Amino acid sequence: MRVLLEHFDHVTLVDRDQFLDAADSRAGVPQGRHPHVLLARGQQILEQLFPGLDCELATAGAPEVDAAADWIVLLPAGWAPRYRSGIRQRTCSRPLLESTIRRRLVANPNVHVLARHEVTGLLAAGAGTSVVGVRLRCRQPAGDRTSPQERLAADLVVDASGRDSHLPQWLATLGYASPVETIITAHVGYASRWYRCSATSQFPWKAMLLSSRAPHQTRMGVIFPIEGDRQQIGLAGMAQDYPPTDEEGWLAFARSLRSPLLYAAIQASQPLTPIYGYRRTQNRLRHYERLARWPDGLVVLGDAVCAFNPIYGQGMTVAALGAQALDRCLRARAGRSAGLGRWFQRELARVNAVPWLMATGEDFRWPRTVGGRPGRVTRLMHAYLDQVQHVATRRPNVHCTYVEVIHLLRSPRVLFRPTILLPVAGQISGRAWRHGRSVLVQHPAWRAARRVVTRWAVRSPRGRQ
Repeated sequence: MRVLLEHFDHVTLVDRDQFLDAADSRAGVPQGRHPHVLLARGQQILEQLFPGLDCELATAGAPEVDAAADWIVLLPAGWAPRYRSGIRQRTCSRPLLESTIRRRLVANPNVHVLARHEVTGLLAAGAGTSVVGVRLRCRQPAGDRTSPQERLAADLVVDASGRDSHLPQWLATLGYASPVETIITAHVGYASRWYRCSATSQFPWKAMLLSSRAPHQTRMGVIFPIEGDRQQIGLAGMAQDYPPTDEEGWLAFARSLRSPLLYAAIQASQPLTPIYGYRRTQNRLRHYERLARWPDGLVVLGDAVCAFNPIYGQGMTVAALGAQALDRCLRARAGRSAGLGRWFQRELARVNAVPWLMATGEDFRWPRTVGGRPGRVTRLMHAYLDQVQHVATRRPNVHCTYVEVIHLLRSPRVLFRPTILLPVAGQISGRAWRHGRSVLVQHPAWRAARRVVTRWAVRSPRGRQ
């Protein structure tokens, strides 16, 4: 919405929920009680769109953490080094972040909110070639569909309704093809709980991530502080190794992680909420950019196009990147709507491409993943990234670059620059010589590096990351 206000005199938000003044979970965000991480790139974008947002979150009690100094992280290869990285995060609950942004938006006199309304279809003109608004109705108690339909005209309709978007069906009613969908799921489930933040006063860290390690160690856990002197703790399991939501099972799952530190933090903290479970975690990509025909006056973004496995924390940041892409397209079109939607969907596909490959590439490490199998290139990349992580546990400069990639601050191509490639090559070579043979050029990680570097040299202009 903030981007749309730069280009339109009036913006109407249609939402199924009734917004509350307080920062609280709502039905429209079923995973809102679970940990949400805003990556550093997403935090930068939100601060650009809402100047002073970081100060507001700080005033509300959201802590600031350094991505390397304040986090203790157990990578698959071992413990990450701790140092002052300068990569800042403002950790808070999803309800606080959402309510803070919403309060800024509704204070704008050009914003109108239609709460407790749902869109039921698109309004079209020109034999369906243009979308000129939506049909909607007021939400009644469950099962009641007697509310009369209303019409809302618009110069541009933006579908940001999330995973449950009905846009494929609405396009079909206008005579358009439905997009091809790619769904990849590693059968991840997670469970979360809020605690009184007492652990940080006893342990020399603010946040912790204990990662899984494919293909056999399926369990992971995370803990970080949020506003109100509280912390969120999440447990997750890959390949249908779902964490329980009962007290005994929850604690047993925490005890089974690769390090006892998170369980110790749970034992030192006071639970504030029940244990919440969530299992709707598949990666789903709708290929709107491939459609041969697209109506003017319509765009779709966010989870309605590309939804990620939530354990990688990319969702909110990628949505912010999508908003930036929409702003660029609207500025370039300078008020001309013809062709805008189709152009934007192609631009958005480029924005989503790298995060999608990062998420699905990791999910392909698990043999029970459904939706495809890792190809030769993916397997080579797994081998190379494994070696990068090993080097990162010993070299802060390599780890810092790795963290910048995870936070979407830099392209994954930087992992193939000489400052990382050479230490990885040295590590592989050293291991090979210790085994009495030099097999550097045969190692899959080395072959992956050579393949990517060759493509980069051919396709990338000088100076590009």
